[in-house]
Amino acid sequence: MNFLKGLALTILTLLLFLSLAVFGTLFTLNNTLLNPDFIVAQVDRLDVATLAREVTEGQLSGQIPPEQRFLEEALYSTIEDNEPWLKEQVSAAVYSGYDYLLGKSESLSLQISLEPLKADLRDRMWLLFQENIDSLPPEVAAAPPGVLEQYFEQFYQEFAEEIPSEFEFDESSIPPEVMPQLQLVREYLSYVQTAYYALIGLMVLLVLGIILLHRSVKGATRELGITFLIYGALDYAGVWATRNFLPSVPLPDMPPSLQTWLTGLIADLAAPMQTLGIGLMVGGVALIIVSIVYPRLRPAEEEE
Repeated sequence: MNFLKGLALTILTLLLFLSLAVFGTLFTLNNTLLNPDFIVAQVDRLDVATLAREVTEGQLSGQIPPEQRFLEEALYSTIEDNEPWLKEQVSAAVYSGYDYLLGKSESLSLQISLEPLKADLRDRMWLLFQENIDSLPPEVAAAPPGVLEQYFEQFYQEFAEEIPSEFEFDESSIPPEVMPQLQLVREYLSYVQTAYYALIGLMVLLVLGIILLHRSVKGATRELGITFLIYGALDYAGVWATRNFLPSVPLPDMPPSLQTWLTGLIADLAAPMQTLGIGLMVGGVALIIVSIVYPRLRPAEEEE
């Protein structure tokens, strides 16, 4: 009988440990990559204006004459001043996209109009164009106002053609051969949501099974405490290694602002797992303390 009891306890404890490992992954996913609030928070952290300057500065330098480089500042100031609005548009698109991926919506429609941004950009460029007229070629600077504006419009149109008026993405934008894979992703994500709550129920049953087999506070709390403590410590150690070593991997071709953002993203991705690990370690230590203290308070309890 003791052998069967020990075997059953070993199996239940092993299943609980494996369940914790799977639950830790699902818990992290549900609080990060599968959570639109998390993605929106990461978008808000991104310094769009600085990133735009770092990415486009080298490209624009070869297209804009040196005497007209002041027009680049119009682009950067437009992005900087409109950054909150841009992030609002991206956030709305994120929520819409996640509604589709998570099965809350049967249609996919992402749409961001860039017309307000282009209109603001044109006004800023025209103002700077007039303020810096002395830096333009002499034949342009001496031209009548109407000709000067025509020259600006020609220059602006060439510049504006690089910026789309609208970003639109829906199911018709997805190649037919990709749609089956996307539908499969949606199906798998629904399984993930179901598995998450089913796993919680399974772990509750495993804990109850361990308690019933021990039939004593000391044995049950010791067994559960050690299991939680070991998994929590391993979990925390993995998070610590990720946060301390992964961000240090050199990425020389990545813009500095994006590198900083990526370091913060890695830390935020690991945060739920770290919280879970600390919680399990604290719970495990508490249960082990109970297993030591309780028998002294209840000496009549049968020792295992």
